[in-house]
Amino acid sequence: MTDARETAPAQAPAPVPLLDPRDGIPPVTADPQALEGVVAAFAAGSGPVAVDAERASGYRYGQRAYLVQLRRAGAGTALIDPVGCPDLTTLNSALAGTEWVLHAATQDLPCLTELGMHPTALFDTELAGRLAGFPRVGLGAMVEQVLGYALEKGHSAVDWSTRPLPEPWLRYAALDVELLVDLRDALEEELRTQGKLDWALQEFAAIAAAPPPPPRVDPWRRTSGMHKVRRRRQIGVVRELWLARDRAARERDVSPGRVLSDAAIVTAALENPPNVQALAALPGFGHRMGRRQLDQWQAAVDRARGLPERELPQPTAAYNGPPPPRAWADKDPAAAARLSAARAAVTALADELNLPQENLITPDTVRRLCWSPPAETTPEAVAATLADLGARPWQIQLTTPLLTKSLAARPAPPQ
Repeated sequence: MTDARETAPAQAPAPVPLLDPRDGIPPVTADPQALEGVVAAFAAGSGPVAVDAERASGYRYGQRAYLVQLRRAGAGTALIDPVGCPDLTTLNSALAGTEWVLHAATQDLPCLTELGMHPTALFDTELAGRLAGFPRVGLGAMVEQVLGYALEKGHSAVDWSTRPLPEPWLRYAALDVELLVDLRDALEEELRTQGKLDWALQEFAAIAAAPPPPPRVDPWRRTSGMHKVRRRRQIGVVRELWLARDRAARERDVSPGRVLSDAAIVTAALENPPNVQALAALPGFGHRMGRRQLDQWQAAVDRARGLPERELPQPTAAYNGPPPPRAWADKDPAAAARLSAARAAVTALADELNLPQENLITPDTVRRLCWSPPAETTPEAVAATLADLGARPWQIQLTTPLLTKSLAARPAPPQ
């Protein structure tokens, strides 16, 4: 009989808790004079620079940064307070040509750009993890899986606009950049081993070169629970309440959800209260809300009620792309057949390459190609269409053959 202990899989060693930065917690840089010293130190440093930013999502209006963390060989770690140092262009200049290492770069780059910082080259450890096929790509999970250390993540959702920042929060913030460059080096080697490094470099270059995203059209349509609101007059109430809430939140520098919940907006739209008394009786407009606030919400409801029919919002937002895929079978059965074949082929290839489908080629790109294919569905024409839709060279090379074949799919004959 075989001893069970001989056949049991080896247990992975427990991750080592990372409790303190190796150089200690640096002082917070909160004035221009102190910033000059940080700029000089990082200009004299070497190698990539780890960069992170903390926001006050859920507490403050917008997505501005309330702490910026950096670490570079020869410079150590810096914690910069953007409230006291709102212009970091000198630091950006000092890092010109330096590769930035970020985790989930697209989340932090907008708030860093507001401060005058934007990389010319970057390495995104989260995206690298996705391309390498890691099942969990949060920073803590990646550091644990790749480097064997456990990061304490208990302060990720705190109010980073708090001043002064408590020491445990600063320790957490410093640790977030402590191992980023080490993680970058390990992931680069993993991607090279898998033959995916060039793919990753193309993705990183595209992120660094991307222009700022345009303002969202009709952001009020993202109100949670909006799917319950069907009639145009009700949709108008949602819009007017959302806009009134946004103005109030901006003036108070408070997260909109703390001014009025999405659930309250949807309830008011469905109930259409005729006066303040009826509004106050609805969930979300309870006894803690003052008369002045109730008056402004009722005024928004009344504005929507008084709009002429032609000024009411349409049930769905204007969209210049193809219709929802669920409607394709009725609108264009041939396009539906193409999309079904393309999705199956992309899924199979993504599984074979051990990476998420959306990283192999975005679903929106596949939909647009299948809805409006080129006049001649040759590999060259398909590749040109994919390039026009923003696909990177590595994606075009891998997916053009299978997508070209998918465009020849035909709907099944009726039974």
